[in-house]
Amino acid sequence: MGSWMLYGANGYTAGLMLEIALKRGHRPVLAGRNRDAIESLARKHELPARIFDLEDPNTVSSALNGIEAVMHCAGPFSATSAPMLEGCLKSAVHYLDITGEMEVFAHCHQRNQRAQERGIVVMPGTGFDVVPTDCLAAMLKRDLPDAIELVLAFEAGGGPSHGTALTAVEGLSKGGRVRRDGQIVRVPLAYKTRTFDRDGEARHAMTIPWGDVYTAYVSTGIPNVEVYMGVSPSTAARLKKLNLIRPLLGLGLVQNFMKKKIRAGGPDDSQRGSSGCTIWGEVRNAAGAEVKKQLRTVNGYDLTATAAMGILDHVIAKRPAGGFYTASQMMGADYILSLPGSTLHA
Repeated sequence: MGSWMLYGANGYTAGLMLEIALKRGHRPVLAGRNRDAIESLARKHELPARIFDLEDPNTVSSALNGIEAVMHCAGPFSATSAPMLEGCLKSAVHYLDITGEMEVFAHCHQRNQRAQERGIVVMPGTGFDVVPTDCLAAMLKRDLPDAIELVLAFEAGGGPSHGTALTAVEGLSKGGRVRRDGQIVRVPLAYKTRTFDRDGEARHAMTIPWGDVYTAYVSTGIPNVEVYMGVSPSTAARLKKLNLIRPLLGLGLVQNFMKKKIRAGGPDDSQRGSSGCTIWGEVRNAAGAEVKKQLRTVNGYDLTATAAMGILDHVIAKRPAGGFYTASQMMGADYILSLPGSTLHA
């Protein structure tokens, strides 16, 4: 079993991954910026620890000596992904993370040739963002190969994870995004609203600039992509009003205020166990033929931990060719169905 690093190991989701890793016999190197938290965790589990920040890619590269793969869990990924990825490229270390940020996917994808030359896997988005949606998109493409339109939507039981919420806050000032004719286009916040059916009940949703706007095109080649998140009609209405002051939403004071409202520990075991997620997917071709599927999964935290660890195990064991990968490219469209609690509905 190759030596790998869990960076940001003191985080909530990373802690869930560590539980799975230990049960599977892994002995990861625990790493991060917070010396007290990382060293305390390492002592508890009798694991090696490395303390370093991500300010300098050369420092990162040195800290990755002897490491085969990194599971990067320290957000915000808009700030932390690039230096960690650069360190991995310098040291020929596989890079995986759990981001949902479109810009991070784009940055990683642009390093595809370097990753191929270095023989390393570069795979952001190994968790809830965007494994289930990417796999569902690939299933739909398989069923309707000439699809030209893809719609994805999700509703997180118990609300979105803190990571998902922080990603959404960071993107508010940039507005929404969709893909049209293969190109990513900026649109207003809550650009479109519509409903999706769940057990005969209409669930309201609005468009969001989710990572699949980038990755689904890489996975499927479908040129028109929209992604929706389940919200109340009042939430969508508030987001539409924020378009009037959207430039102000990127100011540091505003960002810090909104993020402070979100940051806290994750849910307890009972909250995670009692909540799940619903994911919808629709594709259409030029003739108007349509295929729809619905996916049910466990909550986003548990899905992230199991999905990411499964992908890490695969990368270490199978040693795939270097390059950028999406979830379905690496694991196949049906990977999501191999994870506990995932069921597909026509």
